[in-house]
Amino acid sequence: MEEQQHKAGFVNILGKPNVGKSTLMNALVGERLAIITSKAQTTRHRILGIVNGEHFQIVYSDTPGIINPKYKMQEAMMRFVHISLQDADVILFMVEANSKADEVEDALQLLQSTEASVLLLLNKTDLLTKEETLQQLAYWQQQVNAAAYLPVSALKKINLHALFDKILELLPYSPPYYDKEDLTDRPERFFVAEIIREKILLTYSEEIPYSVEIQVEEFKEKPDITYIRANIFTNRASQKPILIGKDGKKLKTVGTKARADIEQFLQKKVYLELFVKVKENWRDDDRFLRNRGYE
Repeated sequence: MEEQQHKAGFVNILGKPNVGKSTLMNALVGERLAIITSKAQTTRHRILGIVNGEHFQIVYSDTPGIINPKYKMQEAMMRFVHISLQDADVILFMVEANSKADEVEDALQLLQSTEASVLLLLNKTDLLTKEETLQQLAYWQQQVNAAAYLPVSALKKINLHALFDKILELLPYSPPYYDKEDLTDRPERFFVAEIIREKILLTYSEEIPYSVEIQVEEFKEKPDITYIRANIFTNRASQKPILIGKDGKKLKTVGTKARADIEQFLQKKVYLELFVKVKENWRDDDRFLRNRGYE
């Protein structure tokens, strides 16, 4: 009996902000790797999630939402998107239910530069009737040249088995790119910082969440507890008292919620200290951005 050949490849998720890319990534990987909030531009980095089987390895990649950059940090975010177009074997291009092509025109232009197989995913179809779903899939068939057009719900995990089968069909034959035990290419520190940033996104309104960057300065593992000290860098001095809150209550809320999620993520007791620091205009500071992984 002929031995089954191994398949492996990069499956990169693209789309506009808030379309459900991170939700889909987490559902496909089965782990909470990418932070999810209702706010746009939640994902800043390219995050890999690796799914292994005996005869396959799928390297999923969540990317920032496609935007028109306003400062250097967002330019770096769009570089991650361009790289993901270049190294993809399969692209999952996500559009929302009831969206139109002119709303994603910049994304459609980017797709023209890739040679990868494209799967168009109509997301949030749990909000549509079967007839509406079929109508919208027919519409997108006229707009995008794709290998397949699939209705899904990332949140409700609808039709993800069919999506997985199609991805596996399109993957090239290849040895694995990563160790079969790996879940992601990112260290634990990265996900600790992302959890803290998620709690800030959920706790504060308006500009504050978009003006902060997290640095895990200390990460000490002991047998029974992990000590973590993290800095929250803010864009302007006037934002520091808002982040801290009256009598430190806002920051304490962030810390309490973040610690609970970090403990769940690390499967270990955590002692977490948070400090707010001012780094004026960090989003346009080349050196700061390089040090924070925006390369």
